[in-house]
Amino acid sequence: MSVLPTHHRAVTVRGHEIAYREAGPADAPALLLLHGFPTSSHMFRDLIPLLADRYRLVAPDHLGFGRSAAPSADEFAYTFAELAALTAEFTEAVGLDRFALYVQDYGAPIGLRLALAHPERVTAIVTQNGNAYEEGLGAEAWAPVLALIAERTPATEEPVRAIRSLTGIRWQYETGVPAEYRDLLSPDAWHHDAALMAREGQDGIQLDLIADYGSNFALYPAFQEYFRTSRVPLLAVWGEGDQVFVPAGAEAFRHDLPDAEIHLLPTGHFALETHAPRIASLIDDFLTRRVRRTRIRTASAGAFVLLKDAERVGRRR
Repeated sequence: MSVLPTHHRAVTVRGHEIAYREAGPADAPALLLLHGFPTSSHMFRDLIPLLADRYRLVAPDHLGFGRSAAPSADEFAYTFAELAALTAEFTEAVGLDRFALYVQDYGAPIGLRLALAHPERVTAIVTQNGNAYEEGLGAEAWAPVLALIAERTPATEEPVRAIRSLTGIRWQYETGVPAEYRDLLSPDAWHHDAALMAREGQDGIQLDLIADYGSNFALYPAFQEYFRTSRVPLLAVWGEGDQVFVPAGAEAFRHDLPDAEIHLLPTGHFALETHAPRIASLIDDFLTRRVRRTRIRTASAGAFVLLKDAERVGRRR
C-alpha cells in the first residue's frame, strides 16, 4: 500500500487564517477531524496516513490552537458557539459538503454543534473520548473546571491554569495508559502542546473557553435529541483509562443510538498516541459498513429549536 502525503495548508475564514492538514483523494468520502484541548491537528499525525488511500481527511487547527491564528481574547469572543460557526464556514471554504466527523475532547461540542446546525452534511460520527453525556465527566478532573464555570474569579482561575502547564498536559497523555503501552507515548506530543499553550495571549483564550464549557452542558439534551432523530451511525473508540471523559460516557451513546458501536481500548485520553492502527482499522470497517449502506435521515426541526433554546440558557449561565 502506498502512503499518500499529508499537505499542510491554510485558508482564511472571517479574516482569520485557519491552518489544516489534508490528505487523500479529493473525490473520496470525507472525514473531518476535530481535535481537543490542549492539542491541535498534530494529534492526527499518525492516523491520517493510515486512511489517506481511501478517504479525504481534513484536520483543522481550531482558532487559537496549533498553527491557526490566535487573536487575543479582547479581539475575538472565544466560545464554543463561535468556534463551531467558524468550523462550519471552514468546511465551506475547503469544499466539504458531506463528511463523517471524528471528534475528540473539545472537538465533540464543536462538531456536534455543527451537526445540529447542518445535519444534512454529517454522514457519521466517530467519537474518540468526545463526550455528550453527564455520565462521561470524570469527577476529580472536572472539579476545578466546574468551579470556574460556576464563578469566575482569580481564585477559580488559578487551578485551571495548571491544566495547560507542561505538567498538566503530560498528565492528560500519561494517565490511564497501562505500563505495557507507556513507551509508545512520544514526549514530543506534550512538549509540542505545552509550547503552543505557553504563547502570549493563551491565558485569556483558554480561560474564556473553559469558562464557556457550561454552554456545552446546556446543549447535551439537544445533542441527544439529534442522535435519536437522525439515527446517525456512531462509532465510539474510547481510551478506557481516561479520567477526563470516563468510559461511562462512551456507553451512554447507546441510550439514544442503540446501534452505536463502542470499543473501549486499553489506553488513556489521547488514544491515538498508542492505538492509531487499531483505531484506523475500526474506522475503516465502520464507515465501509455503515455509511455506504445507510441513508441518514435529516434531523427534525425540533433539534434545531433545542439548539437555540439551549444557547439562550448557556448565555445566561
